[in-house]
Amino acid sequence: MNLLESIKRFYASSVGKKLLVALSGVVLLLFLLGHLAGNLLIYMGREAINDYGEFLHHMLHGTGVWFARLGLLAAVTIHVVATIHLVQQNRAARENRYAYETTVRASKASRTMIISGIIILSFVIFHLLQFTILPGPGDQGYYDDQTSDHLRPDVFGMVVRAFQNILVCLFYIVSMGFLCFHLSHGVASVFQTLGLRSEKTAAPIEWFGRAYAAFIFLGNISIPIAVQLGFVHL
Repeated sequence: MNLLESIKRFYASSVGKKLLVALSGVVLLLFLLGHLAGNLLIYMGREAINDYGEFLHHMLHGTGVWFARLGLLAAVTIHVVATIHLVQQNRAARENRYAYETTVRASKASRTMIISGIIILSFVIFHLLQFTILPGPGDQGYYDDQTSDHLRPDVFGMVVRAFQNILVCLFYIVSMGFLCFHLSHGVASVFQTLGLRSEKTAAPIEWFGRAYAAFIFLGNISIPIAVQLGFVHL
């Protein structure tokens, strides 16, 4: 049996899909924590967060940030695709006598997943366009003109100007709410799939999942709120 066939057989099993969902979930959980840590540098002022942005874009001679982006894109793709296929496989395996009950439950869950998924995906695309892809030297306020290096992107200024728009703030907060709702349940699922959850650890893991989601949510939404209240300003 060659490697490709082994991979196909692994992915065809529910265990394989669950493991891929769990491992890609771990990558996303760690990314969210690191991303929040970088975002919170805005409270230390323009120099601190612009230094952080400059470090990311010059890491490994400018290739590091692209490795990170491609790795994150791969993790998101694997997580979403494997989850969809796992749900489809589980539905197909259910007994016919539960068909009506399953259809009712599935329809409610599907509607919730579709709505939240569209909002989260829209947020990710909007977020990348606003802060990563579209900004360029021709944009007003792109360069940092208040610190030692006037030829680097002004991350601080871009973030503050974005969150001065109340609609952007509301969209960001709602998106974070949906994302962290998924996190509060997803963390426990990761532990269970990796065999780290038992009767004794179930309650602490559930608590940890909710606490982690709340920390990510409150940390991220504090920034647009601080901008709107004038605590962080240009």
